[in-house]
Amino acid sequence: MGCLSSPQPDRPPGYLVIGLESNPTHLDPRYATDANSVRIGALIFNSLTRTDENSLFQPDLAERWEALDDRTYLFHLRRGITFHNGKPLTAADVKFTYDFVLEPKNRSPKRGALQVVRAVDQIGPYLIRFRLNSPHAPFLENSTLGILPAGTPNAGSGKNALIGSGPFSLEEFSSGERVVLKANPLYWEGAPSVSGLVFRIIPDDIVRALEFKKGTIDFLQNDIEPDMLPWLKKNTNGSILTLQGTIFQYIGMNLDHPILKRQEVRQALAYAIDREAIIRHLLKGLATPATGLLSPSHWAYEPSVSRFMHNPEEAKRLLDMAGFRDPDGEGPLPRFKLSYKTTTLDLRRRIAEALKEQLNRVGIELEVRTYEWGTFYGDIKKGNFHLYSLAWVGISDPDLYFNLFHSSSVPPYGDNRGRYQNPELDQLLDEGRRRQSLEERRHIYSRVQKIVALELPYIPLWWTKNVVVMKRTIQGFIPHPDGDLISLKNVSFPTPHPPA
Repeated sequence: MGCLSSPQPDRPPGYLVIGLESNPTHLDPRYATDANSVRIGALIFNSLTRTDENSLFQPDLAERWEALDDRTYLFHLRRGITFHNGKPLTAADVKFTYDFVLEPKNRSPKRGALQVVRAVDQIGPYLIRFRLNSPHAPFLENSTLGILPAGTPNAGSGKNALIGSGPFSLEEFSSGERVVLKANPLYWEGAPSVSGLVFRIIPDDIVRALEFKKGTIDFLQNDIEPDMLPWLKKNTNGSILTLQGTIFQYIGMNLDHPILKRQEVRQALAYAIDREAIIRHLLKGLATPATGLLSPSHWAYEPSVSRFMHNPEEAKRLLDMAGFRDPDGEGPLPRFKLSYKTTTLDLRRRIAEALKEQLNRVGIELEVRTYEWGTFYGDIKKGNFHLYSLAWVGISDPDLYFNLFHSSSVPPYGDNRGRYQNPELDQLLDEGRRRQSLEERRHIYSRVQKIVALELPYIPLWWTKNVVVMKRTIQGFIPHPDGDLISLKNVSFPTPHPPA
């Protein structure tokens, strides 16, 4: 998407400047899947519900909701909410947004999670009913979709194609450069304290840190090179917050690949990787080794799963057992070659080089291929990879496993990008959606986690710690474990004085 309006000064008066390492790929909530798109989109669009800093569902556009039975949900919308263009937001807009995602020809990546919906009915101007094909315990997960005005075209080219009702409106989107949001003075929860937000895309870690020191960036979250934190503490007066997060970093694999489809190979890769060393040396302790998607703070977390601690000898044994013997022992010839895709960001390149060295020790040659973010993410969504690494954010209901690993969730209907298939897991994930009892669901997802941890369609790496670096004059920001930025609508920040 190109620039949506004429360029403005780097810092319009009263605007807060946030530094980002990568470009949001799609702000339209019907298509947004990468973290920056989702986080910025949540400031532009409201949804029926939203999650708070404890990942609990709270009212947003819906002032209340009720389950009429295990297949019927009724949402009562707030009255008096308007879109940024002044048009009232009603149940017709909610129906339009959900019907658009459900229409197969629109190829929304959100459709897979919504296939349980049989119909979306507008009961009245402010009443919307969802009828489901079957009982679906995690249905509220689907109530966080950003709502657009009825008739909004598919990825339209003009500014009017991205109108929401949130605390900020989209003022400018210069792909690869910046996103500018303007405060919505008529926002139903009250106008934001700042005049607007500027998200500057600066891929280079050192440049981002220097810009913060210069005062041209006010706020950074997680897009901070671990090596730069001591420098920032010493050379700036920034406020630095560090807290354990739930963002899950993993290695994804193409299970259609003739080598990677072998479970012993995937387990060997997991044994060959020294997570602790990468966390210690490259991440400077700003992560915790992960056992799977769900963190220990999650209600469904299962601690008793298979764990593949660093063990090169066991990796070699498994590779031998799989028929991939080292052709020359300790010599230079590899057992086989794989490619690993990552971004051009310095930390990601260094992690890739560490993985290459660790896999080389067990006889696997890893070819590291780096791409700018848009190209990299496009390849991953298309399944064009052997190995790659990404993170999942915003994990609340364990039904996310359905989107990631159910055989029906292969793109474009979900995010099973590695094309993992397991009939037993499919059955469990279907059952997890039908059961309403929390205890029953905990038991089901315990089994799900054990299967995934053993078969390794993903290799778990770590749960990252959230690091926020901001000017001390910023007040009111509440960090979320998943890195959400929604509390930027509540921050106060005095306008910097122009230089004399």
